[in-house]
Amino acid sequence: MGFLDKLKDKLAPAKDKVSGLAQQHAPKIDHGLDKAAKVVDAKTKGKYSDKIQTGTGKAKHAVDRLAGTSGDGKDAGSGDTTPPAPPPAP
Repeated sequence: MGFLDKLKDKLAPAKDKVSGLAQQHAPKIDHGLDKAAKVVDAKTKGKYSDKIQTGTGKAKHAVDRLAGTSGDGKDAGSGDTTPPAPPPAP
């Protein structure tokens, strides 16, 4: 058994725990990501809206992968594909 195999065996329980926590708290994590995206978008006055939306989408996808869900069977209210609202025009 090689070094990497031993490392994988030791990290398996941690991976399971992280997966369970991501599954349990996915709606809260998505809400937090949306809230953070709105704040950053407001602070940058919409200059980086497309990059913020892309980053938020990738972060949500990563949470879905950690939770072991595809995103298709998630709660309808999780806001998985909803981008943050643009800031009001000055």
